[in-house]
Amino acid sequence: MLNKVFLIGNLGTNPETRYTQDGTCVCNIRLATTERYKDRNGDQKKRTEWHKVILWGRLGEIAEQYLIKGSRVFIEGRIETRKWQDKDGNDRYTTEIRASEMKMLGGIGDGVRDSSEDEGIPF
Repeated sequence: MLNKVFLIGNLGTNPETRYTQDGTCVCNIRLATTERYKDRNGDQKKRTEWHKVILWGRLGEIAEQYLIKGSRVFIEGRIETRKWQDKDGNDRYTTEIRASEMKMLGGIGDGVRDSSEDEGIPF
């Protein structure tokens, strides 16, 4: 069986990092991918999909150190669905991408944006 995901997108927020009790880095990023298409009238449209990506260990440390909101990255990984319980004891499910590889795209500082540039950008 094959469970493989390839994404290229932009971070919607700065990375959120925590460490497990044994000191392993766990870094969460929200990645926006945008599909452009034409509707039946021929008008250009775009649809943004948001992905929760988890980076473990050294990969997470690199993401924490170098990525910021707006950074463009390539992610390779697999889809995982995790079950958890909310405060009321109800079962909840979260689907995430567990990254096995990350490549930063663009130059240094490409993630830094002036707030005036953010109009119309989905992150």
